[in-house]
This record gives sequence, structure tokens and C-alpha cells, in this order.
Amino acid sequence: MARTKAPDFEAQREQILELAAAAFAASSYPSTSMADLAAACGTSKARLYHYYESKEAILFDLLDRYTRRLMLIVTEVEAEAERQGHSEVDSFANLIRAFLAEYETSQTRHVALINDVKFLAEEQRDQILKRERDVVAAFSRQLRRAYPERVTHDNQAALTMTVFGMINWTFTWLKPGGKLSYADFAEMVIDLLAGGLPGARAGVAVPPRDAA
Repeated sequence: MARTKAPDFEAQREQILELAAAAFAASSYPSTSMADLAAACGTSKARLYHYYESKEAILFDLLDRYTRRLMLIVTEVEAEAERQGHSEVDSFANLIRAFLAEYETSQTRHVALINDVKFLAEEQRDQILKRERDVVAAFSRQLRRAYPERVTHDNQAALTMTVFGMINWTFTWLKPGGKLSYADFAEMVIDLLAGGLPGARAGVAVPPRDAA
């Protein structure tokens, strides 16, 4: 007979994921054992196995939930823009704000996404990477809709990754509670985009490349 799940089963799993992400970020995924994770969670290995069958299962669930959350942010911003009648520029600005608001509270999960997806089994890795590509593609479409006069087929991929480059590595230098807040940095990025994207200069050819 299957063991009955406690009422707080999902809440406990979410807490495990939060603490596991911090442990992976602090000492790397390969060097973190189930015993280390159990200690970080203040529990025993036996109890940890009640929630996850392996360290690999924890990593996959961590990245699966996080990438689903990023995709949901895109969907929510698009839906809000449609309901409120936002312009494409305002909608993209709200997407920047929403991503950075998420990054502020998901630094260790973001580190795991960048550093540890390679440790997943092939099928699981492909699933996470596909969702990453879906997020980038949706982000790219919104960027082009917001700035159609500056974002072209030829430079769309480069400009998309330029914007991602500004926001995706904030965990390395932008600290919650610091002098510069994530919300303030979001406005800096938005102002920079409004002031002009670094598109192709006149007379300089940009190698064609399909957007993600």
C-alpha cells in the first residue's frame, strides 16, 4: 500500500528545493551529497528520500519548476498587456521588471540553471533546455514587437542576447538589499532600451542569424 502523503508534502518539497539550490550554489552540484542536503534541510537522509528518490531528482524538479515559472512570467505579462491595452513598449518594459523581480528572489535557482543543467540525464536535460529556448524565443518576439524599427531579422538574435546579458548575470553582482535595488536596475535597463538599442550601423553588414 502506497504511503499517504502529508498535507504539507508539497510545501516541504518546495523548502527542500530552496535549500538544495542554496547548497548547490555554495559548493557545486557534484560535491553536494544527499547527506549534505539532508543536513542543510535539518533532517535525515531517510526522511529526505521520502520526498525525493535521488539528488538528480531534486535537481530536475528544481530546474523544471524554475523554468516553468519563467515561462509563466512571459504568459502573465502578455495577458496583462492584452487586458490593460498596454503598448508593446510598455509590455516589454513590464517583462523586464517581472524577470528582475523574479531573479531577486531566485538567485540560487538561477545559478543552478546556468551551472548544473549539464548534470541531468539526457532526456531531462533536453526538456529543460527546450523550455529555456522557449523563454528566449518569447522574449525575443516581444523585443521585436516593442522596437520593430530597430530590431530586424538580421540583428534580432544578437539584440535579444544583449538584453539577456544585461539581466541574466545580476546574481554575480547585484545583491538584494544593496544600494541599487533590482527594481531600480530594471528601470535603468528600460531607460537604456528606450534611449536606443545598438542596432546595425549604416554600411556595416550584420551576419544573418535566426532568432531563437
